[in-house]
Amino acid sequence: MSNIQASDVSASVRSDFDFSVDKFPLFGPENMQTDQYGLFRSDQGYIKGVKSVSPRYVPHSTDDVCALVEAAADAFDGEIECKTHWRQGHYVSVSPTSAERASIYGTADNIFPRIVIRAGYDGQAFTGTMGYFRDACSNLAMMQRVSGTCVKIRHTSGLRNAMDELIDTFGKLSEGWEHLVEVAAELESREVRMIDFLDQIYGRPSDEQLALSNTGQRVRAVTSHQNRTEAIWKRLNRERVRTGRSTMTDDRVSAWEAYNAIQGYVQHDAQAKNGFKGEFDRILRAANDASVRKAEKLVLELAA
Repeated sequence: MSNIQASDVSASVRSDFDFSVDKFPLFGPENMQTDQYGLFRSDQGYIKGVKSVSPRYVPHSTDDVCALVEAAADAFDGEIECKTHWRQGHYVSVSPTSAERASIYGTADNIFPRIVIRAGYDGQAFTGTMGYFRDACSNLAMMQRVSGTCVKIRHTSGLRNAMDELIDTFGKLSEGWEHLVEVAAELESREVRMIDFLDQIYGRPSDEQLALSNTGQRVRAVTSHQNRTEAIWKRLNRERVRTGRSTMTDDRVSAWEAYNAIQGYVQHDAQAKNGFKGEFDRILRAANDASVRKAEKLVLELAA
């Protein structure tokens, strides 16, 4: 992690990704030729966890990633914070160091912008997302359904030809920040019943499972439901205290709190058991988590 001027971001990213990625033919037993290629880093060799590619596949380069990062960094003035991560591809986040915070509730529930660029070799699209970092929970969330906050292009043989268009699109992500703040403010004004909200996302144990649990038997579905609900309730109350709200007296909370509680639970509580402690791992897994996506869909339907 480093704080740098936006004009210097390309050099910083290039120094962290000081290697190239190329494809080489894969062979079967006794040097049997195939029509598949493997991807190799110039400094470490074969990239594990990435599928083989066809002869038409053109690996993107560090220069491509730098061009996208430069376009994204133009969304912010002055000094920025830049983080890089390798996970079968290039991942970079860019954010302002202090300015551009937006208050959603009172003086303590603040968010500030962070753009996450995902350029993997896993067959997924090149993606740039304007997310937000929330002080109250130390989460980076990406509401990918909010208009103007996410741009992507498929990683195909035509990627290089489309790069100029993609760079131009990445440069417009700053417009998505204003819309994201408006959506967050609207969600804060909408009320949800948290018990119903959780049931819509996760479901609830059947009457038969609850009856069996009431006899003293351990029923996994009931135990998981109770543990998850308790963890989310604790998170909600902890974040309410941090943001100057009163602790919960019933299950009514704002849609903004409800969404962030699910996001925070997935990033910190649920994933801690699986060892996903690195920031980028937590962010990327939460972005692809079915419960987070469903929570986003539900709260945005309220705000529509």
